[in-house]
Amino acid sequence: MHIIMPIFQDANGLAIKFFIQKDIAQEIQAELCEVVASLGGRVEAKVPRQGYVLVQPGTAEEERLRLCWMAQDRPQRHFVPYTYVEACKIAGMQLKQIFVENGLPVKMHIHPSIANINARTTLSQRIMHSGGDPTSSPQSAKIILADPNTEVFQHLVKTYQGIPDKHVESYLWVKKCVEKGSIVYTPLIYKNPGGRRPGEERTPFTEDDEQRLCEWIAAKIPYKQTGGRTGNRLYQQLCEMIADPEYAWVSRHTWQSWRERYKKNAVRLDTMIAQIVDQKKPVPGEQGQYGYVRQDEEKNKRPRKKRAKPAEQNLHKQEMIIGGINGNGAEVPVIVFDASAVDSGPSTSRAFVRSSPAEEELEDGEDSEEWAVRIGNEPPPNWGKRPASEESEARNSRKRMKSDDEDSIQGVLLDPGVHLIDRTLQEIATEYRFTLEEVKEFYDQCGEMQRTKARFQKMRQILSSIGES
Repeated sequence: MHIIMPIFQDANGLAIKFFIQKDIAQEIQAELCEVVASLGGRVEAKVPRQGYVLVQPGTAEEERLRLCWMAQDRPQRHFVPYTYVEACKIAGMQLKQIFVENGLPVKMHIHPSIANINARTTLSQRIMHSGGDPTSSPQSAKIILADPNTEVFQHLVKTYQGIPDKHVESYLWVKKCVEKGSIVYTPLIYKNPGGRRPGEERTPFTEDDEQRLCEWIAAKIPYKQTGGRTGNRLYQQLCEMIADPEYAWVSRHTWQSWRERYKKNAVRLDTMIAQIVDQKKPVPGEQGQYGYVRQDEEKNKRPRKKRAKPAEQNLHKQEMIIGGINGNGAEVPVIVFDASAVDSGPSTSRAFVRSSPAEEELEDGEDSEEWAVRIGNEPPPNWGKRPASEESEARNSRKRMKSDDEDSIQGVLLDPGVHLIDRTLQEIATEYRFTLEEVKEFYDQCGEMQRTKARFQKMRQILSSIGES
């Protein structure tokens, strides 16, 4: 019959010694003494050489006890929270102090990625029950515990993987170590950058592979001159046939491997393909996997317009055309002369006269007084004189226009060369007695002539009403 030994007894059956921090509440101390005794242990009045010092974490007395009694020459003296006794009772065994190195607790840091407060508290107590120190900073900690389901975990691994004696572990790692009874760090496994692993053999090509490849190419592209044997699509189609039981052999290699096999052995495999084609003898229309295609029909080319010669282009640039100003160029002769010779003194080049298609040559005796030309200070010919009635009417119309303009702008003469917008702005300024600069400034802001006129008209009305009142 197997005898179950008490938890707090060593292999020799001796009681494990405990010391309780003096400033812990008396009720808690009494309960601890009772539980320790029931589990086979013994509470001492002084700090034992070997055993456990039950402390209350975060107190000044706990810090004093550690400074006074924690030493590397006493590796069997352990400092644990007073809850250690209850944890051992629940676990049904004495929890080993696995997170201790050289008699000192292993420093750990619980990363903020573990956001659950209850989980952080449980993790911290489990570390302290096993001898570790979970209150260290990330810089001084040997082990950083984080949540592996967050993005920051991989960032921490990349940050500290090159630092010796620094480890990033999951929060579940503590429980695994406690269950195993020792520290086992998660090893770093470097990813394969690609290619075959050292010592790994790839699938070699056999004679059957080459024979089947040649039969495939002979069926799809029997004649090399049609092209396409080194393209990707031919071998991709081959690997797409993997679902067919007759093409189960395709799975031995990738389509890239089939293609490279042909490219590197094209001369030898082309001979094998030619022999297969001679045996099959494909009829016309079977010379390629894509068949024949119709040749594009020849399209009638449009004649291009001939460009003018450089000499002719220069001639057009140098010409000055006189005539056709009133739009009736078809009836008025056009005189062309070389403009480059205007300022170069006497020129020997004669003028070219271009005749209109409707122009007819006058016969002898046709030139009469009806088409006489004015010479010197002589009075104009009859055809150039205006009737007296038309002359008086034109003179009266010019007088009316002049008088109307003077009345509209109150005696201010406008320059006929001024732009229409500037002239209108000047009229608005004159009519409503404002400066032209004020009117222009408002017009530049709004960009509307009607709005500008209405604005200054209203302003003049307001000013007039103020003067009357």
